[in-house]
Amino acid sequence: MPTRSMGVVSQDWEPVVLHKSKPKAQDLRDPKAVNKALRSGAPVQTIKKFDAGSNKKAAAPVVNARKLEEETEPAAFERVRMEVRHAIQKARLEKKMSQAELGKQINERPQVVQEYESGKAVPNQAVLAKMERVLGVKLRGNIGK
Repeated sequence: MPTRSMGVVSQDWEPVVLHKSKPKAQDLRDPKAVNKALRSGAPVQTIKKFDAGSNKKAAAPVVNARKLEEETEPAAFERVRMEVRHAIQKARLEKKMSQAELGKQINERPQVVQEYESGKAVPNQAVLAKMERVLGVKLRGNIGK
């Protein structure tokens, strides 16, 4: 500990040793004390912990989770309509572009264009707007109706 004497700081270099206290014999969390109590016939209270020491995880009720999920979310998302798919493909072919070139022009992966043309994509208005701008066709709103 630093000590002060008349404005001068000095250091106390005496070692300080910390010891752990030894467990008491009555402490039943100590395995030796438990064994000693069992050998002498003294009453020992044991509490079994649920799934203690196992790697098993509790099985979740799958049925209830599935029902909850089905109630809060729609079963299927809306996909790209047939008219939009054909309009994208027709305009792209008229401009003599590949799917990769169109994807590059709209700053999307070529897979995105492929998903829109195959009808697997969930329509995103921002992506459709970029395609409209590059291809020069209407893809949003009432198309083909």
